[in-house]
Amino acid sequence: MQPNALLDALLAEAGMSHAGLAAHVNQAGRGLGLALRYEHTAVSRWLKGQRPRGQVPVLICEVLGGRLRRPVTLDDAGLGATGRPAPHATPLNGFVDRAAALWRSDEQGRSPLRPDEAVTGTSAVMPVWEWENPPEDCDVSRDGPLRIGPEHVEVLRAARAHYELMYRRAGGMATRARIVRFLGNETAPMLRGSYPDALGRQLHRATGSLVAVAGICAYDSDAHGAAQRYFHQALRMAKASGDRGLGAYVIALLVNQSLYLGDHRQAVAFAEAALRAAGRHTTPALAADLHAMQAKAYARLGDGAAALACIRQAEADAERIRPGTEPAETGYVQPGLVNVQVAEALLALGDLEAAHTQAEAAVGTPAHDRGRVHRLAILCEVQLRQGEPDRAVPAAVEMAERAQGMESQRLRDRLRAVRERLLTSGCASAEETARLIDGALRVPL
Repeated sequence: MQPNALLDALLAEAGMSHAGLAAHVNQAGRGLGLALRYEHTAVSRWLKGQRPRGQVPVLICEVLGGRLRRPVTLDDAGLGATGRPAPHATPLNGFVDRAAALWRSDEQGRSPLRPDEAVTGTSAVMPVWEWENPPEDCDVSRDGPLRIGPEHVEVLRAARAHYELMYRRAGGMATRARIVRFLGNETAPMLRGSYPDALGRQLHRATGSLVAVAGICAYDSDAHGAAQRYFHQALRMAKASGDRGLGAYVIALLVNQSLYLGDHRQAVAFAEAALRAAGRHTTPALAADLHAMQAKAYARLGDGAAALACIRQAEADAERIRPGTEPAETGYVQPGLVNVQVAEALLALGDLEAAHTQAEAAVGTPAHDRGRVHRLAILCEVQLRQGEPDRAVPAAVEMAERAQGMESQRLRDRLRAVRERLLTSGCASAEETARLIDGALRVPL
């Protein structure tokens, strides 16, 4: 059995205790001539995943629907035939309720889904297909207890900027719990409030952008199942907003995750879907990143011609980037990012000299500490592959220094990889540098 996060979230939203729900179900049963004698312990079992028998699931929905003043279906309460229908089969209002339920369960550390395992196959592809294809959301207005105004949208935008900066400075592991708590406590009530269609689209856009950052933090924490789930939620919010560019940005995050998980064909397909569906709404920065990631995927698949074609396109896209014209989401495409992506592609193709040129260009461009660690790691790897470990030592030392204080599994992966390569290189400074890296890795996460 899996915990029923949906029922738990509905109980919390209704402000009803376990004993209270049991008493109301018993009372509703008496109206049908049923002698029910449920207590709070029965509700606890339902929340752990046990499905009550007979007409009781319907009574539970009636009780909660009456308290919340809206219809509650069996699927809404996690009491349907499968207990957990596919997200793409859920209308927007139901989707919002399910997303809020998962935020709540994630905050409490008892998600019903494996946080470390990403889904594959149809379950991985369907959210992208649903985003790209009709039907669109004709009306996203909603009636709820809280009247939503433009100030609420501004709060969500400010929160996104705040948590993105925190992620860059402290890492995803330190930021994840905070952003999930914000989603559950602040964002969910806004989505369940009252707003007209136009404002609702702004609200869903701001929420999708914020949820995407939660996914980035989960990815940085090695919680790939949770990260993928957040990215899929963000993609659904992007569709509700009507902003194709936002959806393409979210798919770029899925492309990056696919590359890390080694599903290079899926990375290529997702990037193509984003570029195709977003069309003119794809900004130069986002297009550059998508083409650069495609180049990496093709290079790892051994298709050199396709990789080089994507590199040329990424570089042409990067030339079109104009400061101040990009949305907040693509701010991560800083000068030098395309260089480091291209360096990784060329490294996979075995062109070490060209990869070194690109890696040096990336490191020679200013970046925030997190981005700089990744750039230094690629430069180190290229120099070590070139058989020049002594040249890699200064970059490795700077990596260890800049990673101090960050809680990030991805940065730790980079540091460990450089450490191992240095120790097997025979470099005179290898052991001393390895000790510096060990210092950065000493505190367990």
